[in-house]
Amino acid sequence: MKRFQIFSWMILLAVLLSGCDYFSAGNIQNVGMLTDGAIDDEGWTEKGYKGLKNIGTTYEVDVFYKEHVQTEQQIRDAVDEFVMDGVNLVFGHSSIYGQYFAELASDYPDVHFVYFNGGYVADNVTTLNFNSHAVGFFAGMVAGEMTENDQVGIIAAYEWQPEIEGFFEGVHYENPQAEMEIDFLNDWQDDGRAEEIYAQMKEDGTDVFYPTGDLFSRTIIEQAKEDGLYAIGYTVDQSDIDERTVLTSTRQHVDAIYEQIAEEFNEGKLNGSVITYDLEDEVISLGDFSPDVPSSFQEELRQEMEEYKRTGLLPNER
Repeated sequence: MKRFQIFSWMILLAVLLSGCDYFSAGNIQNVGMLTDGAIDDEGWTEKGYKGLKNIGTTYEVDVFYKEHVQTEQQIRDAVDEFVMDGVNLVFGHSSIYGQYFAELASDYPDVHFVYFNGGYVADNVTTLNFNSHAVGFFAGMVAGEMTENDQVGIIAAYEWQPEIEGFFEGVHYENPQAEMEIDFLNDWQDDGRAEEIYAQMKEDGTDVFYPTGDLFSRTIIEQAKEDGLYAIGYTVDQSDIDERTVLTSTRQHVDAIYEQIAEEFNEGKLNGSVITYDLEDEVISLGDFSPDVPSSFQEELRQEMEEYKRTGLLPNER
């Protein structure tokens, strides 16, 4: 605690000398982002970085980021450095930051902390959750429609990912005969292990894959392309890898969410709470469809999604 008191007086002195209105409520001064991986992963983290840059441009503020920040000490050191740089809005681009942000919140009452996928909140801590069950369901319908072998495989990072249960339900709603194979890596990045699982699933006859990881999603889709099989993209529209291979993608528009949160904070409207996003919020969506997906089925799916937005009920719940 002594270290923090000394640090606080240093910050206060710097503010007084500079005349900066750092401790004013609401208005963005500068913005920081912590990531547990690399910002150039061509997926989840890169989209977050895009949102961070857009905030900097919109509000004409400095933005800072730190990659591969995972331990408690790394998080505390990074936040200390951000505050020295005048940051008063910090994004933690992973669920791992929730507990640590909640612990740091009282030390930095004039900084607002935002992170993903958790339940830790405080007056100045907000968690953003994707209700991705529905988008997973509709992607599962696509997989169930397009599998020729009635074999669909999920290569997942973590069991808690909401897309997974929805995807499973969607496959079986569309194709009750389809068999599902699921394996978990407990890691967002382990593309080597993901490739091993892919090879085994392929040997078992799987012809549609759903890889739900930051780094290994692209690796698996590229392998499916080489093998003439299908895949569902994850977090971003991955049809750029191959428009035929990628049947569709479960997209999370995290960059748009960052910009929304920054606007609320800048207007003094951001409170510590759990905010949940679903399809109707237009920040979760399916990506482009492969030309192999029949146009009649694409239209059916669009109608089903509109009905879900209207009623909140999936096709298997009506």
